[in-house]
This record gives sequence, structure tokens and C-alpha cells, in this order.
Amino acid sequence: MSDTTPYDAAHFPLAAVVGADALKLALCLTAIDPKIGGVLIEGPRGMAKSTLARGLADLIEGAAFVTLPLGASEERLVGTLDLDAALGEGRVTFSPGVLAKADGGVLYVDEVNLLADHLVDLLLDVAASGTNLVERDGISHRHAARFILIGTMNPEEGELRPQLLDRFGLNVALSGQTLPAERGQIIRRRLAFDSDPQAFIEQWQPAQQALQQRCAQARQRLASIPLDETSLTLINERCFAAGVDGLRADLVWLRAARAHAAWRGSDAIALEDIDAVAEFALRHRRNNTTPNSMPPEQRPPSTDTQSSHQNEGQGNWGELPAQSVATASRRQIPNWPKKP
Repeated sequence: MSDTTPYDAAHFPLAAVVGADALKLALCLTAIDPKIGGVLIEGPRGMAKSTLARGLADLIEGAAFVTLPLGASEERLVGTLDLDAALGEGRVTFSPGVLAKADGGVLYVDEVNLLADHLVDLLLDVAASGTNLVERDGISHRHAARFILIGTMNPEEGELRPQLLDRFGLNVALSGQTLPAERGQIIRRRLAFDSDPQAFIEQWQPAQQALQQRCAQARQRLASIPLDETSLTLINERCFAAGVDGLRADLVWLRAARAHAAWRGSDAIALEDIDAVAEFALRHRRNNTTPNSMPPEQRPPSTDTQSSHQNEGQGNWGELPAQSVATASRRQIPNWPKKP
């Protein structure tokens, strides 16, 4: 069975997924700026984690969706070198692995917490560098491996080491308790898709195209949005207050806030962008809970620094309403596609 899913293969449209608004936003932000570093999705079985991850490939033109099979060997992951050809014919013959197939697309690792630690380390190193180096008996081969890494895990089946958790840019947790009205809507859409996938996809095509266009426009806008000192200072202070180790949280948070500003159609990072992605960046890195590290709706009144930043950002926030998605599983992301 191939690891790669063709781009035009029939699968459930991301725009048609009910709920999971926080995860959908995190996936869109990663599509806008892959340098954010991928998404780790936590949640119990049956929460459509793979369906949502697969929908990410639709947001990137021409992207393949590649799955790393559970129990895959290191050779299956990185590829293999034919030593007989190298020694006998003086040429290096490389058989591509999963990493090569994922170049330019999305690499999906289900139950990443059950993957051997050395494979997770290798996977994350390549995801960060964008290059895969295969060496064997003094012979080496290097190739590009730039992909968006999406991992899923059920915490009940085992945890990832903190050092590995930190390597994922964003972290989103899905609740297993879906409201009755949403459960019914999910089942009805799934039955409609299973009954006639092509008709269902055509029904949702306008909403899906609108989502793709919004992400494409945000990608074009991204480079023109400055990573300003005011935003960086506020993020630095809140990372320190959250007790995070290292500096990856600061960088990821700043990049994600800029992607969120681009997603809103703004030309500058505002306080709402910083708040909107705070939980994504801090959830798997937070070592203590203080007022400055809490989601905005749980925090006491803003400090002078926060108020000052909000005042500076006014007038550049775009036409969408301000909203935090720290608890977006029960809330609506602005302008998310509605049922056709």
C-alpha cells in the first residue's frame, strides 16, 4: 500500500467538518506559515483527527498527504542506499522513504507517542532542517524533505517526552464530549459523504474554495507583516510567566500570531492575534499557571503593557471581530464556512 494519498483522491472536505474550530484554525495557520513547526493533536479515538489532518493538504496547492505507518522501520522512514550498486558500478542508488515522498506536502504520523523515540527524534530533526541525510558505510545521500508535520496521540496510551513535545510548534487537544446537536450533525454529514462522496464534495466546493483562497491570500500577505518589538516583548514576558523552558515557545508564538494576523487580513500583529494562539503555543510547554499565561477569558484585567499594545493595534485589526480560540471547541471562528 502506498504511503501517499493522491491530491485528487476523494476525502472529506475540511470546510464540512463540524466543530473542532480550534484545530481547524491551527491547521490553517500552519498552512499559512509552515515554519511554525507543525501541529500535535491530542484526543481520544473517534475524534476525526486523521480527517482533519488530511484536510490540511487541500489548503496547499499540489500538496501530497503522506502517512507514516505505525511500526515503520528507520529504513522505511529515511530511505535506503544500494551499496552493491555504489561499490560495483560507482553510483549511488537511493530508494526514497516516507520523508522523500512527503517533500512539499503533509506528513501525518498517527499515534506518534507509540513511535520509537529515536524515530521521533529523527523525524523532528528532518522536519526542522528540511533536509534528510542518509549514510551507510561511508556512502551518503542528501535530499530535500520540507513538509508540514502533523502528529496525533491519545494521552491515555502514553505520553511523549517533554523534549519531543516541545519540538511540535502547536498543540491542540480535542475533547471527547461532543454536544448532542453537534453529534447528530456530524453523523448526518458523514452518512451523506459515504452515500455519495462526489456529490458531497461538490456541495461543499464553494466553501472549500473560499477557505483555500483565504489561506492563499494570507500566505501572500504574511511576509509584509512585521515581527514587531512590542509583540515580541509581550510574548517574551508571558512565556517567562508560564515557566517554559528554552526559547522555542517565543518563536513559535510570534510566528503563529503573525499568521493569525494574515488570516484576519490585517497588516500588523495585534493583541487579539497574540491571545488567539497563546494556548496553541503554551499548552505543551507551560510549567506553571499564572495570570499572564492563562487564556485571556480567565485572566484578570489587562496590565499596562497589554493595554498599551491593544491601543497601538487599534485601527489595524481588520474587519473580523476579536476572539480568542483558547476554548474554541465550543465557539465559532469568525467567517468559518457555513453549510451550503
